[in-house]
Amino acid sequence: VQLQACGGGLVQAGGSLRLSCAASGRFFSSYGLGWFRQASGKEREFVAAVTRSGGSTFHADSVKGRFTISRDNAKNMVYLQMNSLKPEDTAVYYCAATPVNSNLEHAGFYKYWGQGTLVTVSS
Repeated sequence: VQLQACGGGLVQAGGSLRLSCAASGRFFSSYGLGWFRQASGKEREFVAAVTRSGGSTFHADSVKGRFTISRDNAKNMVYLQMNSLKPEDTAVYYCAATPVNSNLEHAGFYKYWGQGTLVTVSS
C-alpha cells in the first residue's frame, strides 16, 4: 500500500482545512487508517483513526469536536476534516495504514505511511 497525503497549507486560526490521503494497492478496505501529526521539535502524536469498514472512529482529545476522520473504500481515500483550527495544530500531518483493526491510536501498529503534508495555522 502506498499512501499520498495532500491538502495542507496556511490557514488563519479558526479556519478549516480538509486533508486527503489517496491509497494505491489492493485490499484497501482491509486496513485500519489513521492520521498522525508531528510538530517541530515534538514527538509524533495520534490525531484520528478509522476502522476498516468506517464503522468506528477515534479522535485524540485535543482534536475531538473539531476534527473528523472519514474514509471512502470505493475511492481508496481517507480524509481529515479540520475545523476551528488553532496555532497548536501546526504540524506535518501523516496518513498511515495498518493491517490490524484495533489499537489504532498506537503508531507502532502502522505498517505504511504517507509522506506528510504541512499544516500551518497562524494566530
